[in-house]
Amino acid sequence: MFGSMFGRKRDHRVPGLNTTSTADISFMLLIFFLVTTSMDADKGITRELPPIDKKSENTPTNVSNDKTLRLHIDNDGRLFCNDRPMDVSSLKDSVENVVNRGGKEHVIQLRTERNASYDSYFHVQNEIVAAYNDIRNQKAEQAYGEPYEELNEEQKETIVKAVPQRISETYVEEGGEQ
Repeated sequence: MFGSMFGRKRDHRVPGLNTTSTADISFMLLIFFLVTTSMDADKGITRELPPIDKKSENTPTNVSNDKTLRLHIDNDGRLFCNDRPMDVSSLKDSVENVVNRGGKEHVIQLRTERNASYDSYFHVQNEIVAAYNDIRNQKAEQAYGEPYEELNEEQKETIVKAVPQRISETYVEEGGEQ
């Protein structure tokens, strides 16, 4: 009796969206962005670190001054070569001279103060690497008649052994070296 008085109870349904293709669209967008996005790998500075040998002790090596290039980057980003101010643009020639004069015995000592800018540091590193690349290209042309990059792995290894990167880096805190 009460049911007929208030009318018939209706079944209310909430309208819904058809979401069956949403997962497919999301997957297609994901694939699209993965394919079209460039994934450039960050490149660092290549350095060969000495192997860890717990049995041997480090012994100091004496290197003559004519085979050593002492570089210093101060807090203001200025470059000094053998305690004299130097423009970064002329560093490549100085590195090439020391490496050619010293052969496998050369050493490049880079001393950087902690507050020096990264920009200054990387400009110096770029010039050092450019000098090594030029020397290795010259050696490759003399030995094999081809640039270094076109050599096979065995030939590249021979050139790297003939022109090793011998770089010693230290960082200076305000209170002294570290």
